[in-house]
Order: sequence, then C-alpha cells, then structure tokens
Amino acid sequence: VTNGGKTTLAEKLKKLLPNCDIISQDDFFKPESEVETDERGFKLYDVLDALYMDEMVKSIRNWMKSPASSGIVTEELQNTCDNLKNTEDVYILIVEGFLLYNYEPLNELWNRRYFLTLPYEECKRRRSTRVYQPADTPGYFDGHVWPMYLRYKNELEENASNVVYLDGTKSQEELLSCVYSDILQELKKLRE
Repeated sequence: VTNGGKTTLAEKLKKLLPNCDIISQDDFFKPESEVETDERGFKLYDVLDALYMDEMVKSIRNWMKSPASSGIVTEELQNTCDNLKNTEDVYILIVEGFLLYNYEPLNELWNRRYFLTLPYEECKRRRSTRVYQPADTPGYFDGHVWPMYLRYKNELEENASNVVYLDGTKSQEELLSCVYSDILQELKKLRE
C-alpha cells in the first residue's frame, strides 16, 4: 500500500542485518512523459506499465550473481550482530515496492514476502502529507491510487502464497521487531 512504511522498514532492517542491501521499486519509474494518462487526466503511476520492471529484474539478478561486490560493508555490521554469528557468507537483499508480487518474473526470486496494509482513511491521510513529483491532482487518490491498490491486492490474494501480511498502523518498532525476528529465524534455518 502507498505510504504504508515499506521504505522505512527496509532501511531499518538494513541497519540491523549483516550483508544487507536494498533495491527500491521507486528507482524504476518511467519518466513522466512515458507514463500513460487516462481519460480523467490522471497519470497512471500505480500500474506495472509505469515502471521499468525488466530493468528491476535485471538489477536483482545482477545483485544475486555477485552480492559480495555490491558495496556492502560486512565487518562492522557483523561485529554488532552477536546473534547472527556464522552469517558472513549469507547475503540479504531487501526488495521494496508496491507492485512486486504482481510481476510474474519476480515471483520465483522471493524467499520471504511481506505485504504492508493500511485502512483507506489512514492511507489517504498519510498520502495527503507527502509531496510527489508530479503532484497528485485532485481526486487522484480516490480515482486511481486506491482502486489500483485494491485491484493488485486482490490479484495477490488470488495468486500468491506464503505472504506475511503486516498491519501498517502498528508502530515502526513493532513492525521492525516482527520482520526482524522472522528473518533471524530464516537465517537460523540456513545455518542448520
């Protein structure tokens, strides 16, 4: 969901996890001139066609081929993670974005899936506090953003498995604790 805390959570996790990097879907938006406009004049940013998804897949695959050369500083983080001993050769890539699970070529790459949700009113309130370039036009949230979120969330629920849904109204600390604990369990399984 837009403004659900995806980037904040990813950045906080990166600080806690050794050998961790982030790829953000926001870095793959097409320029405004290449984004379609509907009959109401809304720029259609909340659809897969507004993104260079093939480039994103390529970036993820390149990272997977050589995570150690991705510029991650490991020693300093490793020393702060006593409970993550023996993970020096485990690399973690957090991919954050709003349409990740609806793009089939990505679905074979995930080890874990987290999906932040927000109720309509809270999402709209948070969205109204953000400044976008280009700016949201009047009616954009109700006319495009929220309907696309519902559409893609419904698709996800029909087609994807092993998704952990997270309540975006919980505090940042609660969300971080939940996901961090889950990742620690996954790392423990890898070591065993």
